[in-house]
Amino acid sequence: MLVEKIMTKNIVNIDSNLSVLDACKKFVSNNVGSLVVRNNGILVGIITERDIIKEIILVNGDPKKIKVMDIMSTNIKTVHALAPVEKAATIMKENNIKKLPVILNNEIVGIVTETDLSRTIHTFSNAIDELSQFYEDSKENIEKIMDDWGNILIGLRNFKKLPEEEKPIEID
Repeated sequence: MLVEKIMTKNIVNIDSNLSVLDACKKFVSNNVGSLVVRNNGILVGIITERDIIKEIILVNGDPKKIKVMDIMSTNIKTVHALAPVEKAATIMKENNIKKLPVILNNEIVGIVTETDLSRTIHTFSNAIDELSQFYEDSKENIEKIMDDWGNILIGLRNFKKLPEEEKPIEID
């Protein structure tokens, strides 16, 4: 399965010069857990709810005064939209991140989250169950087909050439 099939396409952007309070309002109004940070339209980072907890709440920072650029993550990892889902999961695991921007033609076209990945488990599990059942069903059918082919081959081996006078007459 490809990343583009499971990614969340609703990407919410925020300007790097806005306040963390503005970011919080965007989180709530768009019901998202991360925002893509841009400066003059160029991707410069990502900010998550976790960033706000660590960098503002736990240190008693003022969300009205602190700018998004001050707490955003700038070392952004991405995955290509046409990469397998397993690639996204690997990147997220290796980098201990929960949200991964998805790119296509040098543009962010979506984001893969842990929630998106967890939803695919059900799909994969169903596919494995279906493949297992298909294998079991096919095994019985293959055995029957092989028996039938075996009988045909035995029949061909035992075929005796008809004498000339017993050959059917062809009519044009």
